[in-house]
Amino acid sequence: MQFATWNVNSLKVRLPQVLEWLASRPELTALALQETKLEDHNFPRAELEAAGYHIAYIGQKTYNGVAIISRLPLEDVHYNIPGFADEQRRVIAATVCGVRFVCVYIPNGQALDSDKYPYKLSWLDALTGWLEEQLRHHPRLILAGDYNIAPEDRDVHDPAKWIGQVLVSEPERDAFRRLIALGFTDAFRAFEQEEKLFTWWDYRMYGFRRNAGLRIDHLLISAALAPQLVACGIDKEPRRTERPSDHAPVWATFSTG
Repeated sequence: MQFATWNVNSLKVRLPQVLEWLASRPELTALALQETKLEDHNFPRAELEAAGYHIAYIGQKTYNGVAIISRLPLEDVHYNIPGFADEQRRVIAATVCGVRFVCVYIPNGQALDSDKYPYKLSWLDALTGWLEEQLRHHPRLILAGDYNIAPEDRDVHDPAKWIGQVLVSEPERDAFRRLIALGFTDAFRAFEQEEKLFTWWDYRMYGFRRNAGLRIDHLLISAALAPQLVACGIDKEPRRTERPSDHAPVWATFSTG
């Protein structure tokens, strides 16, 4: 089994890249997408189903939007965080191959003095509470998505430059640690990795060419599933294509025994 996450920053623009990437990874079970930026009636359902995929999605115009693309049928599809009033489309979950696959697009927060920052923190609190309940019902769970959090300084190309900004603030990192405390493992950090590996690079100032990036896209693996985790990595190749997303896919492979 293999699961992956990718913020595509507009599925309308990136659909050919997504289809090409999926075709290049026959071992992939399911892919979580963020920032599809499409209202549901504009989602490319026909194209993906014609390519042989099962899909679930929820979106809105211009912003946000999440989806799951799977080679196997999706069961018990769920949208949004129960009890948390939010018009933004940021959460979708489904069961595939016996794994509860949760796709999230966590708010950016904009700036520490923005009203979007406390929204981000309250959103994370609601997510953590809901996942605690979900784990009781679905012990084999993967939390995949764009977290908009770089958990540690080693996940930041220049930590000093980022002091006082969102994505790296202590309250955000503490929220990430509270997720880990539910029993999750950061799949990427479960293995020895090279230094300066990131998942996002700003389009501006040749960010990708200079590797001025952040690791903000993650796959957190529940305790029941962690023993099956055999590999995790970042695929930078899609970031090198023409008109790429500013994010790269992250994938994790599991044994089936």
